[in-house]
Amino acid sequence: MTGQEFDETYKILVVAAEATPLAKTGGLGDVAGSLPKALSAWGNDVRLVIPRYRGIDDWKILADFPVWVNGRRETAVLRQSHVRARLDGVDRLVPVYFIDNYHYFDRERFYDFPDDAERWAFFSRAVLEMLRVTGWKPDIIHAHDWQTGPLPLLLKAHYVHDPFYSLIATVFTVHNLKYQGNFDRGALSFLGLGDDYFTPERVEFYGQVSYLKAGLVFADLISTVSRRYAREIQQPGRGYGFEGVLAQRSQELFGIPHGVNYHEFNPATDPRLHHNYSVDNALSGKRMNKHALQKELGLSITDLPLLGMVTRFEDNKGIDLLQAACAEIMQLDVQMVILGVGDRNFEAWARELAWRYPQRVATEIGFNTVLAQRVYAGADMMLFPTRQEPDGMGQLIAMRYGAIPIAHATGGLADTIMDYQQETGRGTGFLFAPPEPEPFVQAIARALSVYHNQERWRLLVEEAMQQDFSWNRVAGEYMGLYRLAREKVQQRELALV
Repeated sequence: MTGQEFDETYKILVVAAEATPLAKTGGLGDVAGSLPKALSAWGNDVRLVIPRYRGIDDWKILADFPVWVNGRRETAVLRQSHVRARLDGVDRLVPVYFIDNYHYFDRERFYDFPDDAERWAFFSRAVLEMLRVTGWKPDIIHAHDWQTGPLPLLLKAHYVHDPFYSLIATVFTVHNLKYQGNFDRGALSFLGLGDDYFTPERVEFYGQVSYLKAGLVFADLISTVSRRYAREIQQPGRGYGFEGVLAQRSQELFGIPHGVNYHEFNPATDPRLHHNYSVDNALSGKRMNKHALQKELGLSITDLPLLGMVTRFEDNKGIDLLQAACAEIMQLDVQMVILGVGDRNFEAWARELAWRYPQRVATEIGFNTVLAQRVYAGADMMLFPTRQEPDGMGQLIAMRYGAIPIAHATGGLADTIMDYQQETGRGTGFLFAPPEPEPFVQAIARALSVYHNQERWRLLVEEAMQQDFSWNRVAGEYMGLYRLAREKVQQRELALV
């Protein structure tokens, strides 16, 4: 898909609490950092705005301006820098704005402070005021996660009669409904709103003010990070209390999977690997990386199938499922590498497993990006027994490196992995359900049966490596969403004439 498939390009402001390479704690940072670059490559005038945290130093000051919070004026300092986006070998500069206020953002971490309701109300209001200061008016404001949830609400509550803000469409993306930004009723004062907004139809959520709900209710369109997750969160008990809101807006809720930075995650050029390889020499390249990884981690150097798992040690990631299934897995003729950090009990179990099987299991506790890439390159299969996964990037990286994913059929995992079909020889991985030990082990056994047929395995690896989960493809899906949002706003304006 290319930008020429759309009749027009847009002015797009991406708003988030973090974005790589400037500030990152998780997947939100990856998306907010990568999406603007891909949208720029489609010819859009796209800009990014995040807070200016401590440690972000490369900027110039554009202006300062007042922002009303809780009936008083706070000062926002607007700073600007840029990130580079490459298209057809040519660098493009994507402007990055920073909203600075030393009281709110010059801190040792990004989140989890007692005044978060005030901090993020200030940020959303400052972003809207920033537009008037710069004179740059976007067609689309694309806000991400609960920290920016107040922005669509504030736009409709405070700026609806200002001609400068007319025809600005809002898209709100939820990365994980588990994180909601719920505060006591006093948060309304930070937003400059009265008690008439404290209703179930607006921002009241089980006796609290929910910044996430503000985005879900007031944005023109909503997206989340996989099509399956968009369906799952409308089901009873799976939407963290927002099932009714999401079901009401089901026609305006879209699932768009994440992408992968194919410049960074490319086995042909990745400097972190022991040996580079491509789809043309995938099996031999992966075999060399497997032997090098085995040597590095003290495992027996063998052609036995190698299972890898790079994860956080927590229940939702399915480490308990691996623990329950491990006795049966170790009866299979396999090796295993586990890399992760988290729950101390799971860490202790993973260490003990490696001690019990020193030639077959290697455990590394910690977050090691170099070793993680070497696991993807050296493993024949990667394990993703996650119970609920909104999106997931691990399986995308695994397929890019020819490490076949074995995954629970949920959310983004089920959306992006094509379950292998023995009859056709087609697929990109092996899915199982429900998330219980027996189906998990059966999926591993299915994968091993194909692994031992070298020609079938070669075709499976090649098909997985050739999947397109690039950000260019993702940007194309968002372009379609932006067009729908613009049409909705234009129709609404015409109805008011």
